[in-house]
Amino acid sequence: MVTEMLSLPCDRLLSHRQLACCHTYCGIPLEGKNMLIYSNMDKDNKPLLLTGHHGEISAMTFGKLSGPVLLCSASPDYIIVWDIELCHRRTQEGKVAAGTVIGTLLGEVVHLSFCFSDERVAACSGSTLYILSSKRHEVIFTFTNHLGPLTSAEFCPWNKNILVTTSEDRTFKVLDLKTEAVCYQSFVLSGSPLLSVFFLEENRHLITGSTDGQLWCFSVPDDHKCHLVSKMDLQKMEKRHLQHQGTVSDPADGVFSELYVHSMCGPVGVTSVCPKEHLGLCSPPVLESPLSAEFKRKEHEHPKKKVVDSEVKSSGYTSAPRGLLLRDYPADSAAPTIPHTNLSIANKSVHCLQYSGDGKQILCGLGDSSVLLYKSSLTGNPTVYTGHDKPVGSVSWSLNRQWWLSASEDQSLRIWTHGSPEPAIIMGNSMFSKPVRSAQFYYLDKFLLLASGPSLYLYLYNVDITRDNIKRYQQRSVVKLTKCITSTSATDITALSAINDFFSYIVLACGSDRSIQVFDMNRGCFAAAIPDAHSRSIHCITQNKRCLFFVTPAIVCHTLWKASSVLFQLGYCINDGSSAWVPEGLWVLFVVPRWTELWELQHGSMFSTQAPDSYNLFLTSAVTDGVKMWDLRSLRCVRRYENHLNRCHPCSAAISPCGRFIASGSEDNCAYVYDIRSSSYLHKLQKHSDTVLSVAFNPATPQLLTGTMDGKLRLFQSSSAARLSRDTSAVHSVPH
Repeated sequence: MVTEMLSLPCDRLLSHRQLACCHTYCGIPLEGKNMLIYSNMDKDNKPLLLTGHHGEISAMTFGKLSGPVLLCSASPDYIIVWDIELCHRRTQEGKVAAGTVIGTLLGEVVHLSFCFSDERVAACSGSTLYILSSKRHEVIFTFTNHLGPLTSAEFCPWNKNILVTTSEDRTFKVLDLKTEAVCYQSFVLSGSPLLSVFFLEENRHLITGSTDGQLWCFSVPDDHKCHLVSKMDLQKMEKRHLQHQGTVSDPADGVFSELYVHSMCGPVGVTSVCPKEHLGLCSPPVLESPLSAEFKRKEHEHPKKKVVDSEVKSSGYTSAPRGLLLRDYPADSAAPTIPHTNLSIANKSVHCLQYSGDGKQILCGLGDSSVLLYKSSLTGNPTVYTGHDKPVGSVSWSLNRQWWLSASEDQSLRIWTHGSPEPAIIMGNSMFSKPVRSAQFYYLDKFLLLASGPSLYLYLYNVDITRDNIKRYQQRSVVKLTKCITSTSATDITALSAINDFFSYIVLACGSDRSIQVFDMNRGCFAAAIPDAHSRSIHCITQNKRCLFFVTPAIVCHTLWKASSVLFQLGYCINDGSSAWVPEGLWVLFVVPRWTELWELQHGSMFSTQAPDSYNLFLTSAVTDGVKMWDLRSLRCVRRYENHLNRCHPCSAAISPCGRFIASGSEDNCAYVYDIRSSSYLHKLQKHSDTVLSVAFNPATPQLLTGTMDGKLRLFQSSSAARLSRDTSAVHSVPH
């Protein structure tokens, strides 16, 4: 049985943060940099406000002792320990509550824990573990032996010198802090990262859990050579539980949720935190939200096939980690500036470029009204798609990479599929009164989002590629208008951007009146605006997108808690559902997808991740006014990039997958690469044959593709990629 003890409102999504809770208090960040500490014993008491961090708080934890109650909090600037009772007294005296800084500039800390005497604090930042004194600014010990980022670290309750760490490298390690040595290193437990560890002191066991719903229990003998005691597959347990209840009659009849073991605690109660709905990552759609729209049966006669998740799974020893974060993209690589390929593709301008989510293919929208599909290496002949009558100004890949769309000045939009020269969907025939300026897939491919004239359109669609030989040209695919929103100024929308790679309500649109408008698609309405964002109308807007994790196709979710559980990093709060069986003596926070069909989620790059703050940034471009970077939280310009030449043509800009570089086209036959932190350019990529209109970063590897007004493509690599290419060639040339 799960009992909700306290529900707290939050001003932002906290599903990817470590929150603090003990018997007497719980704490949550406020406005990112401050904290509110609530009493569990006296719910009517005003919460304690703690201030002192300058960066966004990423982790919090209470000490193990009942008195004095200590709280440790971390941000990129400081790690601070607070005496809660002392802070209460100072506040009552009219003074500012203060803490003790025990660490400085240790990076983004994802996990904190106290030892059982509260004398030391373990902090996980990247792949480094820091052991800090809780009383003064002192680093006692550092550890960097994991192959991936750390996810948790916990002190052993019966031996103060033993600590266990878990990592995205899918292993845990037992450390002896006295000898500063590794006592035990586990084998690779799963194909998914380990997220947490918990000690059972009574029988001297430790339990660790992974993002694919696996639990392992190990004994911890005196020599610390851990032995596997048992293993639990929560997905299979859920399946058996549902069959026992009669919910599912036959295992082949249904598909089951994929479960994520986010954290574990002892049976001391469960505290739920429900973030307020906001425009960023999603809370559940409101009752009458346009995003809840579905096809009626008669409109959608071809139901999607059921896919049963196989019980036979890979051991994970040779596969890349599934779940959480993939880090194949070299975060510290140099900017891609070394010329690799120069290709002439047409005598018409390259209006737009987009890589597929896996970085293996590239779409080129051309001024001669065609779309070319290339391998990302630009080798071989492209597949040519024709049918538009005017230049193609927008292309977009679906997440599953099975289809893509093109939008044109001819007031039409087409959806194409692999292996067919004919579009599966044509939206034209006077559906729109003006050219379709921007179009894309939205809300994990559920909708088509496009702008025409002053209106923003949201369409449900169903791609059906089956053909009747007799009625060969009859289109069987279906589209249905869900919502049409007109911009507040009634001026034409010149560019739009929305994130398709996870559930987000935000749509950013730029108007010919030089404004940036924010739309809340959950409620289907205008939300905010930035007037006079540029001196000219904006022709390009680019968001920095998140990298989350993989999920397999066709997952059906079953909510397991009546108290709200939170989907880790996907930002979806679930408040309904039924209870689930939990192993005796252990509460497990199940984290589950909500939606019935998810494909591999691919973000900005699915191969890399960035600091959380960087995902609030987006770029806009306007002629004569350069590129501006904006912060979505404050809706203010935070930096300008103006070294490139842009006087009359719509030159695009792009953010690199690692979040460190910005590329922009230019009219001086060059492309410019900026350091995102500096307004001056790093590299000027010369010797293009004409104005560089389009730029795109490969999401999988450090490469930059440029497209020019005279129909040329140029591919640039980073120095590390170029060396790797040469080294690979050298290896292949060595005789066996």
